[in-house]
Parts: sequence; C-alpha cells; structure tokens
Amino acid sequence: MAKGMREIKRSIKSKQNTKQITKAMEMVAASKLRRAQEAAESSRPYSEKMKEVIASIAAGTKGVKHPMLQTRPIKKTGYLVITSDRGLAGGYNANVLRKVMNVIREKHTSTNDYAVFVIGRKGRDFFAKRNIPIVEEVTGLADSPTFADIKQVAASAVANFEQGTYDELYLVYNEFKNAITQIPTVKRLLPLEEVTGASVSNYEYEPSPEGVLEVLLPKYAETLIYSAVLDGKASEFGARMTAMNSATKNATKMISTLTLQYNRARQASITQEISEIVAGANAQS
Repeated sequence: MAKGMREIKRSIKSKQNTKQITKAMEMVAASKLRRAQEAAESSRPYSEKMKEVIASIAAGTKGVKHPMLQTRPIKKTGYLVITSDRGLAGGYNANVLRKVMNVIREKHTSTNDYAVFVIGRKGRDFFAKRNIPIVEEVTGLADSPTFADIKQVAASAVANFEQGTYDELYLVYNEFKNAITQIPTVKRLLPLEEVTGASVSNYEYEPSPEGVLEVLLPKYAETLIYSAVLDGKASEFGARMTAMNSATKNATKMISTLTLQYNRARQASITQEISEIVAGANAQS
C-alpha cells in the first residue's frame, strides 16, 4: 500500500511540473501571437495597394504581356509550403502537410510533375523522409520574420515560374482567422489572373507601363508570399497557445484524479492500521 501511494505521489508531482511548463508555454505563445497577428494584419494594406496599382496598369494597357499574367498549359506545378520549425502546436503542421499531400496525390503521378519549396524545419523533414525533392528551403525563421529572411526562397519560386520551370505556383499555408481557428489553405499564386479587369486610375509611368509591371509583378508575388509567412506565424502561435491550454487542462484533470486516488489509498491505509491496532488490543484482552 505504501509503495503504491509513493508512486501516485511521484506521478502527481510529475504532472504538476508538466502543468507548470505547459502553462508557461501557453502564456509565451499568447504574447507572441499578439505581435504576430499585428504583423500579419499590417502587411495586408501594402499588398492590397500594390495589387490595385498592378490591376490598373494591366487594365489600362492594351496588349500588355508578362509571363506572370499569362495562363499556359500545365506541364509542371510548383508548391511553396509554409510550416514551423518546432512542434508542440497541435495539428498546425500535420494539417497543412496533409493538405498539400492530398493535392499532390490527386494531381500528380510522378515527382517529375511538381517542384517543392519549403519554409520550416517540420516541412523540410516531412518531405525528406518521403524522398520528395526540395528545390529550396528556409529554416530557423525568427518569431517575427522580416522580408529579408524569406526573400531568397520567394524570389527563387517566382523566378522559376517566370523562366518556365513550372507553369503554376501554389502557396500552401495555414490562414489565420483567430487564436482557435487556422485554416489549411492551398492558394494559386501564379499566374496572377486576379489582378486583371480592374478600373483604370490616373497614374503616370516612367519609363512605361510595361517597364513598371516588369518590376512590380515579381515584387507583388514575393509580397504575397511574405504575407502568407506572417499569417503562418500567427497561426503557429495560435495553435501552440490552444494546444498548451488543452495540455494544461488535461494535466489538471489528471492531477485531480491522481489526488483522489492518493486520498483513497491513504484513507484505506489509515483504516487498515486502525483495524490492526483494534485487533491487537482485542487479542491482548
């Protein structure tokens, strides 16, 4: 009985230590989430304004041609997948990786039919274990990533499309809704069909509308990638905060159950000791 009580007490202590850790991680994630959410929201006006300018140029320039605006027969597809470097974030990584693998299985029969760019160690390791070639990767992003941190992989993904290495490019990431809801999303980034058909604004261009498009279109695509990275960071911290909150609640329940077991075992031990004392006294009398 005493041995069993000691084991229960050790288990309670272990769960209490775990609870302290998960509670601390939840608070850290909540603090980082606020900053990440602000960064994600602040990046949207810039990309929206750039989209407006590009749409106006495309709408006001007859016969404008640029590979990023033109649909071509799909021979090969590019995927830029955004994950995290660390786990302990619930289904954050598993959901987005499951999403992209479902798309790949539906659309392709060979690894020659698609190219993968990946941001985040979890995604890199996932594809490596499945022998899926990775064109380029970025790991070790800061909690508040800058555009410079992902510029190389973003520029490479966009340039490969422009050069015809593949004929469409998809962004795969967790779209941030709120701390509880993150939606695994597959969004076609290139070609940029959605920027056409807008109203014409009165802009003056130097040296020419086509020259401005030549510079702006790649920058716009790279900005959308960066915006998705910021969305992914906010989603990561939201998922981690939720996961740690659930872990803390589970630890609390387990501690309560174990404490009840301990108290019952202690009560049974005391009852047994009293019974033995009474029995001994009766035997002497």
